[in-house]
Amino acid sequence: MKVWHLKTCDTCRKAIRALREAGHDPDLIDVRADGVDAATLTQWMATVGRERLLNTRSTTWRGLPETDREDLDDAKAAALMTAHPTLMKRPVIEAGGAVHVGWTKDVQAAVL
Repeated sequence: MKVWHLKTCDTCRKAIRALREAGHDPDLIDVRADGVDAATLTQWMATVGRERLLNTRSTTWRGLPETDREDLDDAKAAALMTAHPTLMKRPVIEAGGAVHVGWTKDVQAAVL
């Protein structure tokens, strides 16, 4: 199990704590410190969809120039998330061949 997270994100911390309490020992990747490559982001978007992965409600998104936010396709979204990892919804959990985004009840049921 791999968990992409931000160490300053409360939701990510809750998810990691719950996973450990459930007996999991996840590999942790801090998206700000370690980054995420465009190929991985593209693969996730193919699996879960760009709308599910790209956080368009974030402060980072609102701070981007209008030219970056318009005419968005998967390649442009991957490039933006590579340059600005905080645009990615988190945590992203890879477990059992599946990709889960966020820490909703559905994700918790699938990974705990």
